[in-house]
Amino acid sequence: MNKFVTVLFVPFLLAGCASVPKENAQQSQLAKQFNPPSNGNAALYIYRSGVIGAALKKDVWVDDKCIGETAPNIFFYEEVRGDMEHKISTESEFSPNDLSLYTESGKNYFVRQYIKIGVFVGGAGLELIDEANGKAEVEKLEMATKGHCSK
Repeated sequence: MNKFVTVLFVPFLLAGCASVPKENAQQSQLAKQFNPPSNGNAALYIYRSGVIGAALKKDVWVDDKCIGETAPNIFFYEEVRGDMEHKISTESEFSPNDLSLYTESGKNYFVRQYIKIGVFVGGAGLELIDEANGKAEVEKLEMATKGHCSK
């Protein structure tokens, strides 16, 4: 069993960390002020923190629009129309994983993307995080440039 675990995880240890294009520090700091979104909109902070799956990049979409590819310790800021439901999706091993989220105008929402073990490659999932924990996590991250998806 130990040989199997070693063979399974050594490639992940040897692989480098994935990286994606990032916004400048000024734009990142502006988003981290957590100001209310523009009139009639809600704000989504979609982020990935930690080192699990560090070599993997995973696409994220909102309402089937490419937001970008994630890498460890980055976030995206996206405004969406408020007072309606939105579909947030991420690629996984075999099919996209979706999170449906009803957003209220004027509010900020925090969605964490996490990497999970897969059969051939790590998959990804999404979960809604409360505002206090979401802000604390996003404050430690860098803002990624939107619009770059692998598919």
